[in-house]
Amino acid sequence: MLLSVNNISKSFETGPILSGVSFNVERRQKTALVGSNGSGKTTLLRIITGESEPDTGIVTYEKDSSFGYLSQEGTFSGGGTIFEEMLLCRSELVKMEEDLRSLEAQMATADDVSAICDRYEKLRTEFDLKGGYTFRSEIVGVLKGLGFTEEDFDRKASTLSGGQKTRAALGAILVKKPDLIILDEPTNHLDMNSVIWLEGYLSAYDGAVLIVSHDRYFLDKIADTVLELENTRVNSYRGNYSDYAAKKKMLFEAQMKAYLNQQQEIKHQEEVIEKLKSFNREKSIKRAESREKALEKIEVLDRPEVISNEINLRFKPSKVPGNDVLTVENLSKSFDGRTLFKDMNVKIKRGEHVCIIGDNGTGKTTFLKILNGLETSDTGSFKWGTNVETAYYDQEHLVLDPNKTIYDEISDEHPDMTITQIRTVLAAFLFTDDNVYKEIKLLSGGEKGRVSLAKLMLSDANFLILDEPTNHLDITTKEILEQALSEFEGTIICVSHDRYFVNKISTRIIELHEGYFDNYIGNYDYYLEKREDVRKASDVYRAPSATSSGSGSASASSISESAQQTQSDSAADWKAQKAQQAEARKKANDLKKCEDRITEIEDELAQLESKMAEPDVATSPSKLNELVKKQNELNTELEDLMEKWEALSGDN
Repeated sequence: MLLSVNNISKSFETGPILSGVSFNVERRQKTALVGSNGSGKTTLLRIITGESEPDTGIVTYEKDSSFGYLSQEGTFSGGGTIFEEMLLCRSELVKMEEDLRSLEAQMATADDVSAICDRYEKLRTEFDLKGGYTFRSEIVGVLKGLGFTEEDFDRKASTLSGGQKTRAALGAILVKKPDLIILDEPTNHLDMNSVIWLEGYLSAYDGAVLIVSHDRYFLDKIADTVLELENTRVNSYRGNYSDYAAKKKMLFEAQMKAYLNQQQEIKHQEEVIEKLKSFNREKSIKRAESREKALEKIEVLDRPEVISNEINLRFKPSKVPGNDVLTVENLSKSFDGRTLFKDMNVKIKRGEHVCIIGDNGTGKTTFLKILNGLETSDTGSFKWGTNVETAYYDQEHLVLDPNKTIYDEISDEHPDMTITQIRTVLAAFLFTDDNVYKEIKLLSGGEKGRVSLAKLMLSDANFLILDEPTNHLDITTKEILEQALSEFEGTIICVSHDRYFVNKISTRIIELHEGYFDNYIGNYDYYLEKREDVRKASDVYRAPSATSSGSGSASASSISESAQQTQSDSAADWKAQKAQQAEARKKANDLKKCEDRITEIEDELAQLESKMAEPDVATSPSKLNELVKKQNELNTELEDLMEKWEALSGDN
C-alpha cells in the first residue's frame, strides 16, 4: 500500500476531533475525504503530510514514495517567472537537458567521440524514459488547463494574486508528478472550464489522489473511494460521491427501518401478551409467559443518530405572480471597452429555476446586479411581472450591514417578530445563545452566508436571485439548501459554479458564452449533452428568440414522456396501496370476528359450568353427558380460535 494511516487520534481544548482513524490508500486509488465543516478533514491532512503531530497513531508511506500537498492557503513563490518556476519543479530533467546539450557541443569538437557518444546515448535514453522530450509541453498544458494564458507565463511569480498563486501552486504539484497528490479544496480558485480540465487530469493520473472538496460533481468524476469523517471517526465507502450518498442514505434508512420495526414488534408482542393474560386460561397464560421470555432475549437496537445540527430551510412565497415574471430586452453591458454581453433577450416564466453558468469574468454577477439595481446596463431594459417580489443573495453579502449584530440584522428588517421568534429562526441557522449578538463584520464567510439565507427565508419573496449561494457551505448544508430550493414554488435565477447544485435545482440552464446567452431547457446533465449541438447551431440559438423559454422542444418532449411515466408509476402505486389497504381491512375484520367469537364461547362455557352445577343436571347422567359434549366442542373451537387469533395478530 502507498499510504497507511493507523489509529490516529487528535484532541484540542474543545475535545477530540479524531479518534482511532485508520485507512489505507493504494497506488492509483482516487480517494475523497468528506465531512462537515469543523469535522477535522484539514487536521487529518496536516497529520498525514507531517505538518501536525497526532496524539496517538502512526502514518506510514511506502518506501521511496513521494507526495505533493496543496493546502487551502496554498501559495506559489519564487523570484522567476511562472514558467521558470515550473521548470524548477522538473530540475532533474532540466539538468539532464543541459548535460545533453553539453555533450552535443563536445561531440562537435572532440577528436574521439566514441566515449562521448556512449555517455550521450545512455543519458538520452534515460531522458526519454523520464519524459524529457514532453515535459515542457506538459507544463504548458497544465498552466493553460488551470486558466493561465501564454502571456501569463512570463509574469513574475511575485506579481500573482492570491487566487493565481494557489492555482500556480496546484500546477507545480501536477508538474512534479508525485506518487500521491493530496489536495485540500483545489477547486476554490478555478473557473468551471479549469475544474473540468482538472477532473480529466486527475482521473487519468497514474498516481494516487487524496482530495478534500465540497464540489460533489468534481468528486463524482474522480473518486473511486470515499472516506467519511463523522463524529471523530472514518468510515470507508467504495465508489464515487453519489454512490457514497446513496449507500449512506440506504444504510441510515435500513437502520431506522429495523429500529422502528423492532419497536413496533416489541409493542405488538406486549399487547398480545396482555391480551393472552386477559383470557385467564391456563394455556393462554403459558403462551403469554413464553412470549415474555422470548421478548426478554431480544437485543434491542439503538435508534440511528440523526444529524442534529441541520439547518431548517423552507422558502414559501407570500404571493402568486403572473405567468411572465421577468422580461429582458436587448440588454448589453461593457467594462473598460470589453463587452460582457450584448443584445440579451430573456423571458423567465413563473416557477422556472434558471441557473446561469459561464467562465469567470463573463458578466454573470454583473447581470444579477443589474436586476437588483446595483449596476446599470449600457443598452436595453428589463421588466418585472405583476406581483413579483424579489429577494437577493449576493456572494459578497452586501445586503448585510457589517456594523449590525446578527440579531439586529433580522429584527430591523422584521420589527413585527418577537425576540423568541427571531431566536428560533437564528437557532435553525445554528446561531444560539450569545452568538446572536456577534457583529456581522466579525463573522466568517460561511456564517455570513447563513445570515443571508435566514434573511432570504424570511423575505416571503416569490422570485429568488442567488449569486453563488453555496460558497463556504459544507456538503450537508448544501444538500439542505438544494432540497429547500427544489421544493420552492416560486421562481429562481441563480449564478453558481457548483455543478452538482446546479444539476439538482435547475429546470433551465442559460450559458453566458462569447458574449451571448445560450438557452437549454433542462438541468446541467442536459446542458452537457446538448452543448456542442447548440454551439454548432449558434446562428440559430444565439438569435434573440433562442433565449426565450420557447426553445428546447426535444427537452419538452422528454419531460412530457417523463411526466407520463410518473403518472403511470403513480397509478400503479395507488393500485398497490389500495390492495394493501383492502388486505389490512380484511385482517382487522377477521381479527375482530375472532375476538368476538372467543368472547361468546367464554360466555357459553361459563353458562355451561353454571348449568352443570344445578342439582337436576348434576344427578342426571344423560343431561350431564350432553353438556360435557357441548363443553368439549366449545373448548376445541376455542383452541382453534386462539391459534387463529395469534396467527392474525402476528401478521400485523
